[in-house]
Amino acid sequence: MNAFETVIYEKAGAGVVRLTLNRPGVLNAVNLQMRDELWSAFHAFRDDPDARVLIVRGAGRAFSSGADISDFGTAPSYVEARRARHERDLWGLILHLPKPLIAAVHGYALGAGLEMSLLCDLRVASEDARFGLPEVSLGYIPSAGGTQTLPRTIPPGVALGMILSGDPIDANEAYRLGLVHRVVPRDELDAAADAWARTLAERDPRALSYAKEAVLRGLDLSLREGLALEARLAAALLFQR
Repeated sequence: MNAFETVIYEKAGAGVVRLTLNRPGVLNAVNLQMRDELWSAFHAFRDDPDARVLIVRGAGRAFSSGADISDFGTAPSYVEARRARHERDLWGLILHLPKPLIAAVHGYALGAGLEMSLLCDLRVASEDARFGLPEVSLGYIPSAGGTQTLPRTIPPGVALGMILSGDPIDANEAYRLGLVHRVVPRDELDAAADAWARTLAERDPRALSYAKEAVLRGLDLSLREGLALEARLAAALLFQR
């Protein structure tokens, strides 16, 4: 299956889907067309009962260099741009997917590229990966969730330093901070992501979904409320067996 131009959506077997950002000539910068196609691709993954785990990766020399600035100002009006974004909240869709997502990152993961990887559940990076949120240096702020997801992933003070400076960090520093879970040589990245995905795909999808929900929803709750949520989800899972 691939009815898209800017992304490649392919089933890799055993419940694994690979979603490749496919604008290598511009380092997979996210333009309006890619946003629309990602919206459709993530819905296809969500709604396919045979699709259990999704790997997000980039074609060519990078994961994604961020938003395509050549698209800025191309919407008919600011109001129309806001309306379209509200109706197609791509980042909210990714965040609330009940299935596991793995980001396989190489080269640049900047701006929206880093933010997309942060919305994935697991991240494996190649040794050449570079992570950053340069938006402030361009006169705006990270607006695809970066100001919220980054300080929930690494220490808040470090996250603030990255956001205010716009300076990128390398793969080893990202691993030290907990931004990525694994670092591998570039030529082993796809195999590492595939192996991880196949392991997850063999597990009970309901258990994976409930565990993911417990962790992500629990972050916004008090400990007492989080423990109650965990107990409800655990009971619901046992009831379904």
